[in-house]
Parts: sequence; C-alpha cells; structure tokens
Amino acid sequence: MDQDLTALTTETRNRNSMQIDTAEPLSILEMMNSEDQKIALAVNKVLPDVEAAVQFAFQSFQKGGRLIYMGAGTSGRLGILDAVECPPTFSTSPEMVQGLMAGGEGAFVKAVEGAEDKPEWGEADLKRINLSELDTVIGIAASGRTPYVIGGLKYARGAGAKTVALSCNKGAEISKEAHQKIEVIVGPEVLTGSTRLKAATAHKMILNMISTASMILLGKAYENLMVDVHVSNHKLKVRAINMICQITGVSSDSAEEALESAGLQVKPAIVMLKADINAKLAAELLKEANGYVRNAILLANKDRD
Repeated sequence: MDQDLTALTTETRNRNSMQIDTAEPLSILEMMNSEDQKIALAVNKVLPDVEAAVQFAFQSFQKGGRLIYMGAGTSGRLGILDAVECPPTFSTSPEMVQGLMAGGEGAFVKAVEGAEDKPEWGEADLKRINLSELDTVIGIAASGRTPYVIGGLKYARGAGAKTVALSCNKGAEISKEAHQKIEVIVGPEVLTGSTRLKAATAHKMILNMISTASMILLGKAYENLMVDVHVSNHKLKVRAINMICQITGVSSDSAEEALESAGLQVKPAIVMLKADINAKLAAELLKEANGYVRNAILLANKDRD
C-alpha cells in the first residue's frame, strides 16, 4: 500500500491537457471529448477478460448465486448504479445483483472519510450478506489498490466465491487477489487523478456489459428486446405492448389483452400469442424451458406434432 501513486497510470499527468486551466470552454470540452474517444478502444482490448467475468456471473446465477460489486467512492457508486437497474430491466430480485460500498449506503451521497482504507470492512460487508461459494464478487478500484476492495476479494476467495478485479492500472494490487483480472488502461485523466472521468466511464461500460450479457445468457432477452422487463409504470407497459406487437405481429389491443392475461409479464404473453395457447400453459412451458422464450415456443409446437 506504500506504492508511489505517481507511478500509476491513473495518477500520471496528461500531456494533452497541460494548458486546460487557461483554455476556453469549447477547448476544454474538445480536450475531454478527445480523451473520451479512447475509452471504447481500451475496453475492446480487454473483452476476453470481461467475457471470463460474464461466465463467472452466469454460472453463479445458474446455481442460484449472486453477483456482488464492491468498491469505494466512485467505484462503489458505479457498482450500485448497475445493480439497482437490474430488477426493473430484468425482473430480478434485489438480492441477485448487489452493490457494496465502503462506508455503507449512506456513503453513496456523502463520503465516509477513511472507509476505503479499511480492508476489514470489505470482509465484514461480505459476511453481512452471507457470501457463499455460489457467488461472484467483482472488486472495482480505478487505482487498483483500495484496501476495502482488497479485503473483500481476499475474503471472497477464501469463501470459495469466484472473484474479479476491475482496475485501470497494469499490475494492480487487487489483480493479485482475484481469479480474473480486468485491467482497462484508458491513460491519464485530463485532470490528473480524477478517475471519475475516463476510468469511471470505462468501468461503467464494463459493468453494463457483465450484467447485460449474463442476463441475456439467462434468457432475459428475445432477439434484442428486454422481454423480462418489470412492468411497473405506464411507460414500461407501453414498451411491453410494443415489444409484443413487434415479435408477434398482433395489434396493440391484442398485445395488451395478452399482457394482462399473463399478469403483466411479457415472456408468457409472447409464448401465448406465438403458440396460440393460454396463459397457464405458456407459464408452464416457460418453466420447463428454464425461462427461454424460443425454447418454450419450440416445446409448444413440439407438443402439437
């Protein structure tokens, strides 16, 4: 932990923004935008590492386990942001994907000084949620050296959980504590050390990839539509009806009727209309098909043969 911070890529000065303090507003924005264009390319280079993390998460879900994000400051907030979007997008339980942050939930809106420097707090947070060998833990730290994350990853490995270290530095300390490392090198920030910029954007992209890809593998998409969306408001109901129309070709009135019959669940509504069966049988076939819409439709057609 006594590593020289200036040796880290995330702490080095960006030669392209040395004059940013005297630049006009548009020039500042152009500098930032130019640097931001490097992010997707950096993420592209680590896609095989991200794929490994997706497989860990998918396997955990298949076994009834969870995906747990851990981080401090911006890193912790990014994990929470990704986790809380999973229930409305994929109809998952709040426990299935969780975000843990150094200092607790209150630290999301107000910093808890010194929380990130306590490795024992990382361990304690995982014990509090009864971490098991079925789970996958992703430790997030732009610097790659946050004690809270290191403590959590060490405990998680000891508990038999799969572990992933997500950072923006080569040879990161947290990489040594994980089964899989993802070191996405986006280069120095336009404001030295302000990792809420490029580093955070890269991490958000990767976390989105991990949760979305693993949910797709679980059957929570049909074609490129999020058919497991939780219909909790008018906007989402309209979106659900539109999806059903696009997939089945029926009118919006017929789609809404099917959606209501299916208890506002899009997947059984699709199976009902595609296979011309009732809601009860559609739900049974989906259960038999482990939630995969295509397979449920195939089963319905097979039963007719």
